Amino acid sequence: MREKAIPKASGKVRKLGIPTVADRVVQAALKLVIEPIFEADFLPCSYGFRPKRRAQDAIAEIHYLASPTRNYEWVFEADIKACFDEIDHTALMGRVRLRIGDRRVLGWVRAFLRAGILTEDGLNRETITGTPQGGILSPLLANIALSVLDEHFTRKWDALGPEWTRAKHRRRGGPVMKIVRYADDFVVMVAGQRADAQALWDEVGKVLDPMGLRLSVEKTRVCHIDEGFDFLGWRIQRQAWRSRTGKRAVYTYPSKKALASIIGKVRTLTRRAKHRTLADLLRRVNPVLRGWCNYFRHGVSSRTFGYVDHYAFWRIVGWLRKRHAGLNMHTLVRRFLPQWQIRDERLELFRPATVSIERYRYRGTRIPTPWSSAATTPTA
Repeated sequence: MREKAIPKASGKVRKLGIPTVADRVVQAALKLVIEPIFEADFLPCSYGFRPKRRAQDAIAEIHYLASPTRNYEWVFEADIKACFDEIDHTALMGRVRLRIGDRRVLGWVRAFLRAGILTEDGLNRETITGTPQGGILSPLLANIALSVLDEHFTRKWDALGPEWTRAKHRRRGGPVMKIVRYADDFVVMVAGQRADAQALWDEVGKVLDPMGLRLSVEKTRVCHIDEGFDFLGWRIQRQAWRSRTGKRAVYTYPSKKALASIIGKVRTLTRRAKHRTLADLLRRVNPVLRGWCNYFRHGVSSRTFGYVDHYAFWRIVGWLRKRHAGLNMHTLVRRFLPQWQIRDERLELFRPATVSIERYRYRGTRIPTPWSSAATTPTA
């Protein structure tokens, strides 16, 4: 595999392993063989890199659990340090062997893990641990490794019995926990006390240790739902929605980091683009705005969409004034902004403020997969 360093928003870099065309074909074929086998075992609390599941499903479950009727108030917000780079090959292959007996398939999986990396400096680096990011098979193998978390918390959940016994357990002061995982990002929602959530530091650490993984001390924390936390680009927080009655509701909206990201992208696209036509600029800006809004349109995002709309509009107006410095504002408006809509060659600026907001319905365990049995109704 060839290594490619991609800059991250934090200023660090993410190193991807780009496989050759032949390797991609082999990995895709291998995934077709083993994915149905493991998908039949994966649990409903896992949402990342799985068919018919998306980040909005994970956010919807957190919203459901944190709602006043369920009242999972404490959040163990976890971050696994260098997850894709540190997964232990022996432990991972042990989990693969639990479901795969064909030696040829096992040999191909092992060969993928140990393929090595051709660095950007032209050096060959042996891969002793981890699953190279960028490979077609990597997300599936990461899910196989991290499913130890899903299984651990599901066993604890099942041990409490049906809903009425869980309710009795909670009334007696016992904690109830649910994990929501999207690939290597996960939170554990806790109905109990802060001490119950704090105890998860050691508990989760012991579950991850056999897989060669550990929690990031800097990024893992415990917080209350009223304090709020960021997950998958969303800010999730419980706030008062009726000041007179004191009633509270859980709100999900774009995080400050997500907002800064889209603003930065628009700024970059319009910074040094004087040589482009307006139509060319719109072809670049519109997909970015549309994709961002489609992701966040299922939350309380109207105000944020309005801000992004205002910024993008006036940013492009400023670009037009610089590109056509000889035109006065009246001529500029008549030529490029009819009815105050930026338009050129039948293209219009996509306006985030016009995007309709629609609440995403929590689907629970009713999410089908191409290989699953009949779906069941959600429980919490």
